[in-house]
Amino acid sequence: MRSGRESARALIDRLTSAFTELSDPVGPIGDGPLGWPGYGDAVAAAAARTGERESVVCGVAEIGGVRAVVVAFEFGFFGGSLGTRTGTRIEQAFERARSLRVPVVSLVMTGGSRMQEGTPALLQLQRIARQLALTREAGLPHIAVLRDPTTGGGWATLGAGADVVLGLRGAQVGFAGSRVRPPGYSVTQQFAAGLVDQLVPPEELRTRLERWLRLVTSPADSPAPVPAGQGSSALPETGWDAVERARAPGRPRAAAYLASYFDWHEPISGDRCGGVDSGVLCGFGQRSGVTVAYAAQCGTATRPAGFRTAARLVRLADRLGVPVLTLVDTPGAANDEPAEKAGVGAAIADMFTAVAAARVPVTTLLIGEGGSGGALAFSAADRMWVTRDSYFAVISPELAVAILKRDSSRVRATAEELRLRPQDLVELGIARGIA
Repeated sequence: MRSGRESARALIDRLTSAFTELSDPVGPIGDGPLGWPGYGDAVAAAAARTGERESVVCGVAEIGGVRAVVVAFEFGFFGGSLGTRTGTRIEQAFERARSLRVPVVSLVMTGGSRMQEGTPALLQLQRIARQLALTREAGLPHIAVLRDPTTGGGWATLGAGADVVLGLRGAQVGFAGSRVRPPGYSVTQQFAAGLVDQLVPPEELRTRLERWLRLVTSPADSPAPVPAGQGSSALPETGWDAVERARAPGRPRAAAYLASYFDWHEPISGDRCGGVDSGVLCGFGQRSGVTVAYAAQCGTATRPAGFRTAARLVRLADRLGVPVLTLVDTPGAANDEPAEKAGVGAAIADMFTAVAAARVPVTTLLIGEGGSGGALAFSAADRMWVTRDSYFAVISPELAVAILKRDSSRVRATAEELRLRPQDLVELGIARGIA
């Protein structure tokens, strides 16, 4: 069996503890909207072969104790293709999710739109997109699982359009299927391009899905608590001491803070524009039974994909009512030629706007270097704390010396004049306190 090539019913049975199928909202289709010769007979044969009346099975399920609406594709029914009746079923499923105020889980396995129904089948993509938009407006999460294959309109709506995208390892995922542009594009390539959040072995899918449903349905009802400071217990004496301590290779980094802060957490990956920045960690975590979202810099120059991924995280958390924690640690935004070509300025602006527009509280902890706008974009305007191994400055002391045309011997003095130490930041009212 190819990766994920189990029937819709078998997959539902494996993932859920209870499932109630929605009533079928559509009747017989005959030879379809085009009057395609023999299509009605082919539909009857597919129904007899699979036991299904259409290419999707929809219902209300219990997954890990969380109630959700499930849309599961049956590949044995015309390759899981999208026809007019498929669109009606999917529309009904999303409407039920909104009426129940529960998440949607799409288990996608499709070859695209159904040829025998022509353009009327293609128009179902607009119909599905409308349901995605309404569900987002309602503040309800949508999780997609990409099975083998996920191509065409199914990938371009239910798959790529979900809030969280989980890809089963080994799956073919792409807009063009293998019969259109062989060989088919893989889920691993989509993950590397920042279009899939996680690669999941099929045997781990139930556990991962249960964790994600818990995360997106249990938001904390208060601001994210400030993490306990790690590293040095004493404050730096001079500005240059603060810079050296923030740059020290051995001081605690974002991964250590996240590990101690959360009971467990799940990452999201990629900016949905073709980019991934390994120097930015984003996701959702459980802490004392409630969910906090996080966007954390890891001490490297933040690239455009990092800002866009973090902005995506903040906007999703805001829509779901989940408070956000940001960890600031960067010498600044990447400013090389590839970063400029990738729109680093626009990406920084996107993150500034996402944080400024957030209705949920954003809590920031400066854990290392706070280099200029690249650091400030990750920072809450009124809820920032600092650690003893950190500094925040309009620019690094070295670059300040260059801009001011000072002698290079003035770097240490300039660091002092910038008042960038953690205690300076508190005194200036930039930070609320020292963690």
